Amino acid sequence: MKKAVLFLSILLFLSSYALATELEYFKVYRPHDGMSADQIMEIEYHIKYTKFAKDASFGGKAYFVDKSGFVREKETFRKRITLGRKSDDIAYKDLVIFISPQVKGMGTLTWTYMDAKRQPDSWIWLPSLKRIRKISSANSDDSFLGADFTVEDILLRRFEDETYTLLRTENFGGYLCEFDKKTYYQGRPCFVIECKPKRSPWYYAKRILWVDKNTGAGIYEEKYDATGRKFMTLFKNFEIFNVDGKAYPVQTIIEGKDLRTGHRTTIINTDIKLDQGLSEEEFTQRTLMMSRW
Repeated sequence: MKKAVLFLSILLFLSSYALATELEYFKVYRPHDGMSADQIMEIEYHIKYTKFAKDASFGGKAYFVDKSGFVREKETFRKRITLGRKSDDIAYKDLVIFISPQVKGMGTLTWTYMDAKRQPDSWIWLPSLKRIRKISSANSDDSFLGADFTVEDILLRRFEDETYTLLRTENFGGYLCEFDKKTYYQGRPCFVIECKPKRSPWYYAKRILWVDKNTGAGIYEEKYDATGRKFMTLFKNFEIFNVDGKAYPVQTIIEGKDLRTGHRTTIINTDIKLDQGLSEEEFTQRTLMMSRW
């Protein structure tokens, strides 16, 4: 009997280890009680970068609001193709463009790789200078195109970049979105996870992240500096999109607030398309520089 129990324990451990280290592309995963922090965060990143879908595109608007309440509005467009291709190590490609007149054409292109040891390649196109520049991982703490979240927040942070501790499970207290004045996720059961960057020193010492138990999406986070001061918050709203019988959790709102300056940025995605058959040829430096944007 003891041997049978031991054998079962070993099987459970091995299956947990497999889930924590490798999720299949083009599948939807959900977390559950009993999972480790690593397993939960593997799913959170799987959802963040829509690895469950063949491709995704998002059209919407970004609102930049300063402490006085003055608002600058920009149109945005983003698309991503998921490849999960071991032959050339490509995981997915991501293109983000501003299409408002004052910043028309400014954007980023990112290629992310299957090999966890290989850093993503990311480029930014500056139409005013007619130049494309490589974004160094050392500069991933820079503001993402002037927003109140970093390049790392949006494009470059990966599961392998942090260590994770499951602090507790609790019902989320709710988030009052400053853009639409609605309260989101009040009472929603969540995993609360502490995320610490492996890079040290870094611009934050830890993140405290609330992961929705229902979807596995990271819905709210607080960033803290080395002194323990909370200096930034980030909220994300997700909605379920049904695509060919699959329930895809997709981000519709992201709102970042810099508690030091009182500045915030809200992006609202309104034109969302999934599994539409995007071509990989749309994710090149040439595409990034195309003036038709």
